[in-house]
Amino acid sequence: SSQNLSEEFAEAARQLKKEAPRIQFGKIDVTHQHDLRKEFNIREFPTVKFFVDGSREDPIDCKGVRQASAFITWVKRRTGPSTVLINSTDQAEAIIHADDLAVIGFFKELHNDSTEVFCETARDVPEMPFGMTASEDVCANYGIQKNTLVVFKKGKPVHNEVLEDGRHNKLHLTRLIKTFTLDLVTEYNLETSVKIFDVPVENHILLFTPTNSETFSAIYENYESAAAEFRGKIMFVLVDTNETRNGRVFEYFRIREVDVPAVRILNLTSDAKYKMPADEVTVENLKEFCQSYLNGKAKLHLSSEEIPEDWDKMPVKVLVGKNFDRIVF
Repeated sequence: SSQNLSEEFAEAARQLKKEAPRIQFGKIDVTHQHDLRKEFNIREFPTVKFFVDGSREDPIDCKGVRQASAFITWVKRRTGPSTVLINSTDQAEAIIHADDLAVIGFFKELHNDSTEVFCETARDVPEMPFGMTASEDVCANYGIQKNTLVVFKKGKPVHNEVLEDGRHNKLHLTRLIKTFTLDLVTEYNLETSVKIFDVPVENHILLFTPTNSETFSAIYENYESAAAEFRGKIMFVLVDTNETRNGRVFEYFRIREVDVPAVRILNLTSDAKYKMPADEVTVENLKEFCQSYLNGKAKLHLSSEEIPEDWDKMPVKVLVGKNFDRIVF
């Protein structure tokens, strides 16, 4: 909530006052400051922007940061080096084991396109520590030969991404790394809904199914193996159809009990919805659906209400998806 974020923001300001007095924190109530709201095009609340060198032009957006510690890291990485330089295996191990998640960049040399993209990514992911190394010993210790970004979870490598010059961009890496803050498949509920929208992946696939059905574990296993393949491109969400608090989600996707298990893809930017053509939730069907969606070949799913019986009784006719084309065209 805004209130909660406001408190974390104030806490970050208090802590940074001692360490970095040059960084000033301020807050604006845009319900009264209409000119500022318009000037900086503020559409959602709360919005956090970082102004650099006294310039009003092009402030940097600070998105998805919710904890005081992450605010502090975000600001520090904007004003100083964004990653820790690692010179020894001991130092690497210390970073890898300090937190649940850590990201290490292993490079042949420290100044090229790949390291630049890596450092830019580190600025946008303040929730976890980032380190980089060009030490041959350290790379050899982890068996790494190419420029590679490795995500460690609970001290173990869970993802290797080879960084070829010019092939990766910051947004792709940010999306990929942030997905590791969630499980491979995230069950939708009040707590996780906030986290789901914090990860900047705009394609979500949703599996609607009762979690207590006999077939659930088999379906879930299939869903999880497909999720591993599309990590960072499509976020895999599970919606328990037995949970009454998820009612609004069923309404939004027009899911009825007879439809489950059902699989839908939602593009958050365009709000477009897609329905998996196959009924069976197999690994093959899921992969095919995801791939056809990413290739732009999936058919839009326009769910329509049934045609009301009295649709043409009044001078103004009632149109729904099913009779729209026939009546209008």
